[in-house]
Amino acid sequence: MSVSPLPTLSLLETRVLGVLAEKQHTVPDTYPLTLNALVAGCNQKTSRHPILEATEPEVQAALDHLKSLSLAIESSGGRVMRYAHNTGRVLGVPPQSVAILASLFLRGPQTVGELRINTERLHRFGDLSAVQGFLDELAELPAGALVRELPRAPGARETRWAHLLSGEPAVESPPVPALATGNVESITVGEIAALKSNVDRLEREVAELRETVAKLCRSLGE
Repeated sequence: MSVSPLPTLSLLETRVLGVLAEKQHTVPDTYPLTLNALVAGCNQKTSRHPILEATEPEVQAALDHLKSLSLAIESSGGRVMRYAHNTGRVLGVPPQSVAILASLFLRGPQTVGELRINTERLHRFGDLSAVQGFLDELAELPAGALVRELPRAPGARETRWAHLLSGEPAVESPPVPALATGNVESITVGEIAALKSNVDRLEREVAELRETVAKLCRSLGE
């Protein structure tokens, strides 16, 4: 049975899917998400590119479209509606591929090394070849490619990958970090990976602290 191709999704719609897939793993106690939590996740200032300022009606409209495609599921729990994603089942891909797609939805085009680091909380890949293998599968799906390797940018050491659910990606040069004047040296891939790992560790610690505070508030009845 052939799978009908999905219509092109907007940036906000892919961001909504990415947030749902991310929070399913990072804050499982509050998943599925409320609309308010989803809006906050879409507008998060860390681990997001580009930064968005989506309104609640805009996120609700994105959800409604995703629900019509069965990519998002609405459920009633407590006093408010909650939302979950159905990405893997609709696209016919395993959890490892969902983790890669979610990272691309949230952060834009990335190298294989960046994807391995940025998907760590969703799925821990053993090595770069494992990430590459799932990228190759996503690029060669019989129903149509979901990712594409972008041309190497001038001066870049590695190629980046982008998702195709929003159509053909615009080829942009990755942001170049500002270097201090004086004794300027090249920034190695290892140094960048170490910095990203530190940032991700700090984000995990903040998320754990928030979860602890939320549990304390619930136990105090606040």
